[in-house]
Amino acid sequence: MSVSEGMSALVLVVGPGHTLRQAARLMAARHVGAAVVLDGDGQGFGILTERDVLRAIAADQDPDVEVVGDHLTRDVVVAAPDWSLDEAAAVMLRGGFRHLVVTTGAEVEGVLSMRDVVRCWSRQRVSA
Repeated sequence: MSVSEGMSALVLVVGPGHTLRQAARLMAARHVGAAVVLDGDGQGFGILTERDVLRAIAADQDPDVEVVGDHLTRDVVVAAPDWSLDEAAAVMLRGGFRHLVVTTGAEVEGVLSMRDVVRCWSRQRVSA
């Protein structure tokens, strides 16, 4: 099974100026653990995960003041839609993260989470 078959094509996108609370509320409402952060000045994109929000709060930073742009991961590891789920899972395990942004060229196509991978593998086992 390929990444394109397992990823979520409906991507939550936030801006670097959103507060952490705003981003967390959007993530909670959409039931996702990550948001793609598009940089308004054309610098590309980053990713904000629930782990990033948790770290900020654990460091006593105010989620109503702190902005996404100061807490996101800019050095994003991306996956191609035609990667296998095994390949994507291996990259996530090696890197110690749970989300991959799926791109074609410079275009964001979706997000693949470790939960998506497990869901797909479980479905494969049931249908086998």
